[in-house]
Amino acid sequence: MLATLMYGPGDVRCEAVDDPRILKPTDAIIKLSATCICGSDLWPYRGLQPTDGPAHMGHEYCGVVVEVGSEVKTVRPGQFVVGSFCISDNTCPHCRFGFHSSCVQREFMSGAQAPYARVPLADGTLVATAELPSADLIPHLLATSDVLGTGWYAADAANVRAGATVVVVGDGAVGLMGVLAAREMGAGRIIAMSRHATRQKLAAEFGATDIVAERGDEGIARIKDLTGGVGADSVLECVGTQQSMTQAIACSRPGGSIGYVGVPHGVTFEGEAMFFAQRRMLGGPAPVRRFLPDLIDRVLAGRIKPGKVFDLKLPLSEVAEGYRAMDERRAIKTLITV
Repeated sequence: MLATLMYGPGDVRCEAVDDPRILKPTDAIIKLSATCICGSDLWPYRGLQPTDGPAHMGHEYCGVVVEVGSEVKTVRPGQFVVGSFCISDNTCPHCRFGFHSSCVQREFMSGAQAPYARVPLADGTLVATAELPSADLIPHLLATSDVLGTGWYAADAANVRAGATVVVVGDGAVGLMGVLAAREMGAGRIIAMSRHATRQKLAAEFGATDIVAERGDEGIARIKDLTGGVGADSVLECVGTQQSMTQAIACSRPGGSIGYVGVPHGVTFEGEAMFFAQRRMLGGPAPVRRFLPDLIDRVLAGRIKPGKVFDLKLPLSEVAEGYRAMDERRAIKTLITV
């Protein structure tokens, strides 16, 4: 089959590889209905994260089970499934506590930018739908696999509550999903920090009540102005840079909560400043498996349409252009058809 491999910064290729096969009795093989490029894939693409190429790319996925290992009990061939980008057993103490992304058997999914993929720990990682979904639902279900689940975790970690004032730092796909999540959780005011017109428009469609285009000190001052000098109850940090983290902390009120899900690159904290800031902080890789059943139900009921975040659709053979478009900010998120 053809699959996506990254050889190094800026070097993404669609090449022939061996079909995946069952390696452990807990594995499943799925035929993907669609896949996509993640914003986190851009870190190695830009040379900002070490790579040991050629690396098989892709960790967002949904599709139909075609084969299962001898120990798989909860999914079967013919079922449509969605899985998390974090592989988990769903039974260890950390999974039972809701932190599947810290599972004692944790792996990170890879190789999903392809027609077929092997999913380890299938029983704990995959969630099946009762019926095969219609084609128009596929992009929305695909979004639950990572980007929506991650934005949802950012809002959950930031303790978003009904009536809360929420700031979302970052207008990429995860930030936009954070806006949607905050709306679903009943936030009274959602301030999206964005200076790109297409992303501002989508943020408003997902539930943003205010848009702040400024960044850095000007952005912080604007948030303080909008909140009467108080700051936000909840802040979602969805980028992972020093500037975005500093902005998130400064935009939060004392006693406020920050949910950080941007993969950190060069982020540091100063102890005394954090001591006197008095902010709650929780984040890390999202335990998407915790949220998947609920998110899938919301999609199937037509309550949310997270797949609107895909603004570019390309065949697998043109995956390199999908990376370029996202790197150059010509696309928010690229859907890959297989």
